[in-house]
Amino acid sequence: MSFQDLLAAFCFGYPFVMALFWMSGGMAYHWLRGRHEPRPDAPPRLDAYPPVSILVPCHNEQAQLAETFGALTLIDYPDYEIVAINDGSTDRTGPWLDAIAERMPALRVVHLESNQGKAIALNAGALAARHEILVCIDGDALLEPHALTWLVRRFQTDARIGALTGNPRIRNRATLLGRIQVGEFSSIIGLIKRAQTVYGSTFTVSGVICAFRKRALQEAGWWSSAALTDDVDVSWRLQLAGWRVVFEPKALCWILMPETLRGLWHQRLRWAEGGSTVMFKVAPLLRHRPRMLPVWLNHFAAVIWSHAIFLGIAFWDVAALLELAGIPLVNLWRGFGLTPMGWGEVLAATYLAQAFLSARIDERFEPGISRSLFWLVWYPLAFWTLQALTSIAGFWRAIHHAGDMRGIWVSPDRGLR
Repeated sequence: MSFQDLLAAFCFGYPFVMALFWMSGGMAYHWLRGRHEPRPDAPPRLDAYPPVSILVPCHNEQAQLAETFGALTLIDYPDYEIVAINDGSTDRTGPWLDAIAERMPALRVVHLESNQGKAIALNAGALAARHEILVCIDGDALLEPHALTWLVRRFQTDARIGALTGNPRIRNRATLLGRIQVGEFSSIIGLIKRAQTVYGSTFTVSGVICAFRKRALQEAGWWSSAALTDDVDVSWRLQLAGWRVVFEPKALCWILMPETLRGLWHQRLRWAEGGSTVMFKVAPLLRHRPRMLPVWLNHFAAVIWSHAIFLGIAFWDVAALLELAGIPLVNLWRGFGLTPMGWGEVLAATYLAQAFLSARIDERFEPGISRSLFWLVWYPLAFWTLQALTSIAGFWRAIHHAGDMRGIWVSPDRGLR
């Protein structure tokens, strides 16, 4: 078999195998946990309602705070406090939080003098929090009224669970990029988190909506200020310390996402760089937790796949240019083209089957999500290209910036509403 054949087999074979892997895990999760569960808006009554602390780190969030804290006033849970951390905001976030705290008895505000980063803000909030269960949301997130009940209920099912990742849903859909991300969070991210929960190892919590036991965070060393992606970093340290990290799809939270290519590029590049940095850091520790090895290997398999796709496209471009110049090169990049052919058609069909399966599962959590299937047909072209490029750039940036990184805040693109 030639090098070109091996390259093509890996480029088409890796996503095909992983799609089957995620679909089987997602179906297993739905069969074991989801099919007999109540609707997200109708949680069962709990035997006990332990108090909960909600941490809301904020940096220059004045445009979003009215929505975020308005949603928090609708929380349907008997005993909770809110700790807002103003991390060196340069807008009116601080005064706004102080003003609302006078009218909202459950809210306390912690002010940090300068921008220290989300990890430091969360650590400060955790120190100020009075309760054992910490629920963390971003300053632009809208928490569903029953989310706390679902998170607490899941903690009560297993004392080994140290962290939960909730179910973020996209609320800004003004552009094609926004609508594609609606499907991405359902057909890709949601399905992967279900499968990883079944298989026993989770790559990361969703930083925009997650929950922790304080004791687990203490054993893991809290959040690290040196982590570019604090959610990935703390997820791995918790699991390496022996705690479980699992998905709770009924803990819903509505979030804002970038709707420009520039904003999306910066977001995904940060995710890729932060993920690779954590993978390098935890590599020596995997011998103590071999169950984490498959997730670690899959991360680097995805990075290798991104490089392979880039190389394959480069081969195809060279062949196309030479053919235009009258110098045809036969089979320089076999099986690749502007439209799917052969195994490409099989891969496209498999991806659409994955999207359909996930949309059917998610219909209970977001009625009408199946309508996003129309926009999902653009996902491979629009996002696989972006994912490949940010994965490559993030991998090499992680190597270049090793040991010289700090996750301070930068206000992101939050799309059009």
